[in-house]
Order: sequence, then C-alpha cells, then structure tokens
Amino acid sequence: MSEHAFATRAIHAGQAPDPTTGAIIPPIYQSSTHVQDGIGGFRDGYEYNRAGNPTRSSLETQLAALEGGVDALSFASGLAAEDALLRGILKPGDHVLLGNDVYGGTYRLLTRVLAPWGIETTTVELSDIDVLRAAIRPETRIVWLETPSNPLLKIVDIALIAEVAHAAGALVVVDNTFASPALQQPLGLGADLVVHSTTKYLGGHSDVLGGAVVFGDDRFVEQVKFQQFAVGAVSAPLDAWLTTRGIKTLAVRMHQHSENAQAIAEWAASRPEFAQVYYPGLAAHPGHAVAGRQMIGFGGMLSLGLAAGADAARAFAESTELFQLAESLGGVESLIGYPPEMTHASVRGTELAVPENVVRLSVGIEDVADLIADLEQGLARIAR
Repeated sequence: MSEHAFATRAIHAGQAPDPTTGAIIPPIYQSSTHVQDGIGGFRDGYEYNRAGNPTRSSLETQLAALEGGVDALSFASGLAAEDALLRGILKPGDHVLLGNDVYGGTYRLLTRVLAPWGIETTTVELSDIDVLRAAIRPETRIVWLETPSNPLLKIVDIALIAEVAHAAGALVVVDNTFASPALQQPLGLGADLVVHSTTKYLGGHSDVLGGAVVFGDDRFVEQVKFQQFAVGAVSAPLDAWLTTRGIKTLAVRMHQHSENAQAIAEWAASRPEFAQVYYPGLAAHPGHAVAGRQMIGFGGMLSLGLAAGADAARAFAESTELFQLAESLGGVESLIGYPPEMTHASVRGTELAVPENVVRLSVGIEDVADLIADLEQGLARIAR
C-alpha cells in the first residue's frame, strides 16, 4: 500500500472487504470479547476489546499508512494518546522541551499531571534553533512540537529540529493535528513519533472523539502499547469506525479547508479591524517559507488579532452565525473560538498565555463567499 498516493491509501489501507460477505465497508466489531480456540488460542490475536479489536486494528493500519509509520495505536482521545506515549517513554527525572505555543491540554498534562511524577518541562521558542540548542540538557528526552501551532500558527522546521535533537540524544514528537497527514508527514522529515487528536481533521465531522500515536520505527511500540492495554483508554469500535469513515475523504476535505482559509486570511489581511492575521499561507508570515517546504497546503486554521483589543475579540467571537462559537476544530462546519477563555484557559498566566485580542477560526468547507460575508457582518455588529 505504501507505493500508492495519499488519497488512495486513505481509502484502501486497512480496509479490505469483509471476507465472509464481501461487504465493501468492513464491519463494526462491537463485541467486547472473543471466543478462544482453547486456553490461549486467540483467533488472529484477539481476546478482549481492551487488548485489541478488529475495527480498531483497521484504523491503526490506516493511520500508520497515512503517516508513513511502522505502526499506530488508537485511543479514546488525543490526550489519552499523549499520556500513553509520555508514560510509555519517560521516567522520573526526564526533561521535556515543549514549544511555547501549544494546545493548553498538552501543557496541563505535562505540568500538572506528570510533573508530580518527576517529569520536568521547559517551554521554548522552537523556531529559534540557537534557543533550542541552549535549552537541551543531558536529561532532555523529548522535544515536543506543534507545527502549525495552536493557536498562533507558528511554524517550526521539523527536519532541522530533528537534526539538533537527535544529535543530543533526544526524541522528536510532533503533534500533527492542525496539518493532518494530508498536508504534512513529520516522520518523513525526521520526527520519531506523531500524535493526533483524531477528533479533528481525521474524523472531520465533529461526531467522534479519538486520538492516535504513530511510530516512525518499532523502538517504542511495545512500551506505548502496554500503557494502552494497562490503562485502557482505547477507542471504542464505533468511534474507530467513524474515524476510518472520515479519513476516506481527508484529502479532498483538506484541499477545500486550505483553499477557504487562504481566501479568508487574504481578506482579513486587508481589513483594518485586524492587527494580526496568523496564517502561514500569507507571504508576510514569518514561517511561510518553511511551511512551503514541509507542507503541501497551509491548512484550515487561522487566528485573528482584533486591533480594538480583548473586548472586541470577545464580542466578535459571539457575533458570527455560520462560524459557530464552539471549542474543537477540523470539522466540515466553520467554528470560532476565543482561546484565552476556551481552549487555552489552562495556560492563562503562564508563558504560553494567548494574547487577549485573539480569536481562532476553524474554517470549514462551506462556500467561502458565505463565510467571508459572515465575518463581515460580525465586524459590522461589533462596530455599532
């Protein structure tokens, strides 16, 4: 399957027709347990749903194929995936270097859940390679990054970071949720592991919760798989099936998300109401050149800084209609959020705090003229 193009792999990897009936869509194996052919005689390795499920296995095969990995594991949420990865690899006394613009839940997991266990975390500006070099310690085990980052759409050079981190004996983990493997494949750029909230672009329809870890090689597969089994935060069969269904249209969806977001970013850049437009598809974005090298599209996420400040940002987030006020991202419908009090409330008062004038847009695949008209009427409302 690896020889096929991305869109083909998204539809066919792990998706063989049902051998019993010939059903073109593999079934949902809802069973919680599997009959054994004698004690320890597992059929195709299946014994109990927490340990393994055929529907989940299909999704994991699909995920590995999309990211160019050797294996993948599917979890109940993106944070469950991150937790299993970190607990599977780290030990007390280890150090994590974290990008200084990341999802608030990742920061909370590291600094409030894993810190008492003896894990130290330092946030750093990863786009400055000299800053990264200076921040790496002998006990640094992981360099964790998002690119594009959440919510300020920072871009970092994955290949360069991997070179520096590996020279120091550290691993590189990339949260690829914003880009999706349709636009960026970090393992091919030197990253060791990739994580996803499959709730977002991979599922793509705002109807399923999930997460994933994809492995560039087999060094950590068993360690993380043990965490998955022992702790049990696995994706349910229906959730795995819904994610698989969403992935089949990922390539065409990401094309439209990116096209719409580019048009909105260019419109916003012409409006005096916005002091900042955070979108790597704009030539003025500091990471534009790097994004152009390591991505095949600039994605559907962008953030806007309201020139009038925090009150205007909050009012604007509450004034749109097609852009609906909600957390999450990556669905076919457009969403707007106010990160300082929504997705990133957990980093308020820290070095990761989001500017108070910022709103975040998850640009859907609706007609882009309608979306721009909605943003225009939102601006008109707050100007009254």
